[in-house]
Amino acid sequence: MWGSPVASQAMGESEPQSQAKAPSQRVRVRRAAGRGRYGKSDVVGILDAGLIAHVGVLTPEGPLVLPMAFGHDGDCLFLHGAVANHLLGTGDGQEVCVTVTCLDGLVMARTPFHNSMNYRSVVVRGRARRIDEEERKLYALRLVTDHVVENWDAGRPPTRSELRKTLVLEVPLAEASAKVRSGDPSDEPEDMAGPWWAGVVPVTTHFEPPTSSADLNGDADPPASVAALSGLSSDERLKSGDG
Repeated sequence: MWGSPVASQAMGESEPQSQAKAPSQRVRVRRAAGRGRYGKSDVVGILDAGLIAHVGVLTPEGPLVLPMAFGHDGDCLFLHGAVANHLLGTGDGQEVCVTVTCLDGLVMARTPFHNSMNYRSVVVRGRARRIDEEERKLYALRLVTDHVVENWDAGRPPTRSELRKTLVLEVPLAEASAKVRSGDPSDEPEDMAGPWWAGVVPVTTHFEPPTSSADLNGDADPPASVAALSGLSSDERLKSGDG
């Protein structure tokens, strides 16, 4: 049975992993606690590698979880959508939960009971706040836009009208942590000599070459940063950006 990539977790500011502590009981890793990562660098590293966040909010109609683009600056996580976005509108001023997961492999055990996944995951819990200040809003939108690949400066800047139509929330990273699984299956000792195969199927996400829009006017090429994604994995793009 597949293991769960996410669980309650939390972040220490910049302490080594062995010294970092969960800031509260509600964010302490309980199941497979040894896989918890409470250091800020662990959390930020996984947020940098992640492409999509799943955002959970308790709405009047019940719990709602949706995938969203995101950005962060190491202290806050930023989310954006239309002003009429039900999830974000409900989340303003409320406790929300945001998860980001990088799937690294399928862990195939000798029995389905011990099947699992290799993953790096982050859980963020906190009270979301709507950003109305224009300078802060632009700052957040740039981080969301440039999170996967820097492209904010390659396009037309948003107009004031477009900004008014956009809702941006920020969630502090004070209660955030990582959980990581890697390695082989954990099988029963009595199964080791059996005839069943066991191992790991690696999983990676790679970017293909960009394709121009069918209605593109002129002969403009993709921005260099976008073109450079071709052939890279989501992790390799981070090393490319550092270069």
